[in-house]
Formats: sequence, C-alpha cells, structure tokens
Amino acid sequence: MVDIKTLQTVSLEAITTDWLVGSSGALEDGDDLATAFVIALLTDRSALDGDELPDDTGDRRGWWADLDAEAIWNGWPIGSRLWLLSRHKILDETVTLAEGYCREALQPFIDRHIVSRIDIALERLGAEMIGGSITAYRGPAKAVDLRFETLWNNIRSR
Repeated sequence: MVDIKTLQTVSLEAITTDWLVGSSGALEDGDDLATAFVIALLTDRSALDGDELPDDTGDRRGWWADLDAEAIWNGWPIGSRLWLLSRHKILDETVTLAEGYCREALQPFIDRHIVSRIDIALERLGAEMIGGSITAYRGPAKAVDLRFETLWNNIRSR
C-alpha cells in the first residue's frame, strides 16, 4: 500500500498541506516517506502532562487513537508538539525547542528501522519565521530531503 502524495502551500495566512490530484482526477501516490514525515511534523500531537499550553482553553490536541496506538496496532503517537510554540517569540531557545519537537516526531521512523538516520537543521529566518531542512537516510537508498522555507509564520509573542 502506498501513501497519497501531498502538496504543501505557503501563503501569508497559513501553511496548508493537501492531497495531490493528478491530471486523470485520481489521487497521486509516491514519495511515501516524505508524505509520512510531513504528516508527522505538521499535525498536532497531544501535549504531555507537563507541557505549558499556549492558550487558556486546556485543549491538549492530538488524535484520540494515539492513546492505545502501540498496543492495538504497533503504532506510535502521530504528529509533533510544534504547535506548543505558537505563542513563543522566535529566539535561539525557540529554534532549539522546535528542533527537539521535530526529532521527537520523527524518532519512531528510526526506532522501527524505516530510516537509518535523520538530520535536522533549523534556523531563525527573521523575527517571525523558522525554516530548515530535514534529510532522512535509508541505508543505500537515495536520501529523502525535505525543505521547510517557513516552518510557521506570523508567530505572536507571549
């Protein structure tokens, strides 16, 4: 089974990711690992008990099926905790936190031997942006390289 190919669009309002539809009208497939990485990084994982939530709603986000994912289907929690940084000023510490959240979201790919190594390089791109690249190595197979020009944009200060 293959994953559906995704397309990321960056605008002033938001970063959106959608399924890619081919000229025949069918959903495109391929780039399975890249699609899995985009989902792992750009969906919201549940906050941990000790995490400071960025708003007063008490919403810990995440997907309900993550609760027993490993026990039921040998899965792992989907998404990243990058959303927790939505109200942080972009400082060096914020970039370090973002890199840690990316590593946490992608570590299951290493643990389950889907990839052999992942390199993450994030950087501050001005006062309101973080960008970077993620490269996944799969032994002798060609490396998968993802580039995020804007990991997120227009972050509001705390």
